[in-house]
Amino acid sequence: MKTKTICFANNKGGSGKSTTCCNVGFELSKMGYRVLMIDGDMQMNLSLSLFGEDEVLHSAQSGNNIYTAITQQADICDYITPTKYENLDMVLSSSLMSNIEFDLFSKWQRELILKNCLASVKDSGKYDFILMDAPPTLGGWVMNMLCASDYLVIPVEASPWGLFGLANMFEFFATVKQINSDISLLGVAITKVDTRKNYFKQTVDALQNTDGVHMFQNYIRTDSSIEWAQDASLPVAVYKPSARSAKEYKALTQEVVSLVNR
Repeated sequence: MKTKTICFANNKGGSGKSTTCCNVGFELSKMGYRVLMIDGDMQMNLSLSLFGEDEVLHSAQSGNNIYTAITQQADICDYITPTKYENLDMVLSSSLMSNIEFDLFSKWQRELILKNCLASVKDSGKYDFILMDAPPTLGGWVMNMLCASDYLVIPVEASPWGLFGLANMFEFFATVKQINSDISLLGVAITKVDTRKNYFKQTVDALQNTDGVHMFQNYIRTDSSIEWAQDASLPVAVYKPSARSAKEYKALTQEVVSLVNR
């Protein structure tokens, strides 16, 4: 199977990007797929989802992270850290990613640096999926991530402000397609859902009325197990296998697989 690269991005913070990327990646690995996750956000939330704070800080200080790989324009293979889970590896982030826009600015063909860094690992076929967590911005670095991706997933929070700025995200994606014509919008995943509130229905109605946008049928409801799992640096299915959100992430992951394998 050819390596599929999926970027989880939304220019609005708090949309559940890191959580969705982490738990979809873990569920893919449980299904037997070989998965590499890349934390592209200076907040390092994806890194902290699977590694303890000391290990993440050590990685940031040692240079074994995405920031060093990008600024050195190096082979990403040299920056991969195995997780404690079978079939699941990660390239951790660094707080130095706050400088990445400045560092990329003067580089030649700067939109393609990450794509070039990923070339050998993709050609090797070592991984079935590469999942990337993007920061909540629309700039040169997110452009890089999308230019290196086959698919975009946009997590959206079911809240009054959840859809705010989504039009900008769609416009940015259209610009990316001019450079990377192979990328597809896989869909919008609704997170932090409380089905008792009108916000959820409003979010669904708005997305269903947006032309050319697929909305994932499986959504993620608000569940305290997610926060507790994050606090323990565990996927929710490891922290509490019986949790509602664990089952929902499994169903969402199955939907992702069916879409990319169409």
